[in-house]
Amino acid sequence: MILVDIKTPGICVKRPLTVFGFDDAPHGHAEVSFENVRVPAKNILLGEGRGFEIAQGRLGPGRLHHCMRLIGTAERGMQLMAERALNRKTFGKYIAQHGSFLSDFAKCRIELEQTRLLVLEAADQLDRLGNKKARGTIAMAKVAAPNMALKVLDRAIQVHGGAGVSSDTVLAHLWASARTLRIADGPDEVHLGTIAQLELRRAKL
Repeated sequence: MILVDIKTPGICVKRPLTVFGFDDAPHGHAEVSFENVRVPAKNILLGEGRGFEIAQGRLGPGRLHHCMRLIGTAERGMQLMAERALNRKTFGKYIAQHGSFLSDFAKCRIELEQTRLLVLEAADQLDRLGNKKARGTIAMAKVAAPNMALKVLDRAIQVHGGAGVSSDTVLAHLWASARTLRIADGPDEVHLGTIAQLELRRAKL
């Protein structure tokens, strides 16, 4: 793994990449070209051949960080959903008085709290057992958190109607950001494979 100064000759940041049409700079990704870039050997981190080790060392904690932010995102969705339901009337009564809303709203809270507990368990295992032994629970959290947040946000968008898919509320932007985390730091399919393999290995013991 090598650190490269962005001002190094030969590096060109061509364009920032949008996410579902939203500006993701400066924290998102960009298209960058490298042409005849020369970097001193002192810029190598921890020595040659250790890049994968460095990346793996940060991925576990990084994935949990994503999960924690997704819980906060889902809480924001719950808050906005409640405010809308308590102030908007349809068919002569507030949305919050409709049985279908109450059922979905309650299920959103249940799934949010289930995910919160899973993330806390993964963080506890990471602290006590280390990255390698916690990887199964971290993988579970990494799959559960974005899918939960997307479900909550989708329901909040539905409750807001047309306003929910516009930029008049923050919901569309929150949804776009949450959707990227089913891909970032390993797509769902990779984590599901990890979980399944660990379960099969345990079954053979």
